[in-house]
Amino acid sequence: MPPPQLSPAIQTISNVRLHSTSSNPATYDLTLCNGHILHSIAPHSDPCPSRYPPPLALPALTHPHIHLDKAYIHNSSTIHPQTGSFQEALTLTTQAKSAFTEPDLHRRGEWLLSESILNGVTALRAFVEIDHTVHHKCLSTGIHLKNSWHNHCHIQLVAFAQDPLFSGPHAPENRAILESAFAQHGDHIDVLGVTPYVETDLDSAKQNIQWAITTAWHLQKHLDFHLDYHLDPAKGPLVWFVLRCLRDIGWTSSRSAKRVMFGHCSRLTLFHGDEWRRLRDEIGYDDNALPVSFVGLPSSDLYMASPPPLPSPSLSSSSSLCCDSKGNTGIRDRVRGTLRLPELIRQYGFDVVLGVNNVGNAFTPWGSVDPISLACLGVGVYQAGTVEDAELLYECVSTRARAAIGLVEDKNNNNNNNKSEEKEKKEEPSGGVSVREEDRADLLLFYDVDESGCGVVRPRRSVAEVVWDPPARMARAVVTGGRLVRRRAALWDDEAFRFV
Repeated sequence: MPPPQLSPAIQTISNVRLHSTSSNPATYDLTLCNGHILHSIAPHSDPCPSRYPPPLALPALTHPHIHLDKAYIHNSSTIHPQTGSFQEALTLTTQAKSAFTEPDLHRRGEWLLSESILNGVTALRAFVEIDHTVHHKCLSTGIHLKNSWHNHCHIQLVAFAQDPLFSGPHAPENRAILESAFAQHGDHIDVLGVTPYVETDLDSAKQNIQWAITTAWHLQKHLDFHLDYHLDPAKGPLVWFVLRCLRDIGWTSSRSAKRVMFGHCSRLTLFHGDEWRRLRDEIGYDDNALPVSFVGLPSSDLYMASPPPLPSPSLSSSSSLCCDSKGNTGIRDRVRGTLRLPELIRQYGFDVVLGVNNVGNAFTPWGSVDPISLACLGVGVYQAGTVEDAELLYECVSTRARAAIGLVEDKNNNNNNNKSEEKEKKEEPSGGVSVREEDRADLLLFYDVDESGCGVVRPRRSVAEVVWDPPARMARAVVTGGRLVRRRAALWDDEAFRFV
């Protein structure tokens, strides 16, 4: 399946509404230069009215954390969850991985990329597993997709160790296969990803962390941890150890353009104010700060991150029967743990973003690939119902997410198509929901269309209206690198776009 067709380079996008002016009727023309940079934003002055209401133009979306090779396993396998436990998900995924073929990996990867692009995603950090079960099979597919889709989206590949590297019978082999991946394909790999909590003991988990930090530092790769994915108050969080190891090796903002991401971190939701303040202080400030971001993954966390079972002879209204990873039946509180983005950003100044993580597999059998639907979920999960909350949530799946994975636009790059030329971001991440001059022309336009087919059109005039009730994919026009993503059955046309 080839990627969607792209238009010629856009010269002007005319008559659009912007977030900063959503409260007034003014519209604007966006002029591009070098084929992919927003050169100017000027008031629209064409006296001839358009046939269509002007769309709302916002920054495009980003997947800061998504698994490319495990997407839609349920669509191509009969291996489905029965208990919903993390251990079951690991076991079922290992079974599925043993049957992976490259045609199947390509097909499911293309499903993920095409749906992501048409929803408005133009950059993604994509995890591909490397271990004794799949060897380099998933990586090879990821490299192929990264190259064949480079005109459409920036794919940042993560060489990911889901399995143990320092415990269990396959640990040495897993580590050797991962190291050989960097030796053979290092130019195509952007990030090293590890999962310390799958190790069988604390010492092995710490070895995993130390090895990952040392390896990523010497290879000059970004680093991404699946970290502290549990709600057991008896188990101390590993985040303190990770930060100390980063300090020991000298991984600060002033010494490296490479960033470190912490994913899940459900255990941190048990923190009190003093612990959050300590975490903020340990990450630090200014040039001595650790270049650390957190990614909340609520779709997976709400499904899977639960407290350990509590032995009890009877049920209560707030609990449910469950089995732990060893099959022992007990009582488990229904509480779930996922990072509370608005509070962590506003009260403590952490850099936190939102990611889809998994779609259609045992880790997350529900939900879609659309980041705006994830932002919408955040309104309820975080009880974040204000206009300002909605705008912050949109940032967390767009501009903040893009900065957190280390991407910044190269404004001097004259290559219109190849997004691999984007430079790494050394300064601290920033956000915003406004389209700005000198930004890369990666845009998401929301049109007023009849989504129901009943002749009724309900407009979305603001970021909040987009987040509170995400428009259908048919209402979205995507501009990536200064080119329009064309589709066969759009309910809008190219009237607003003037091409070179």
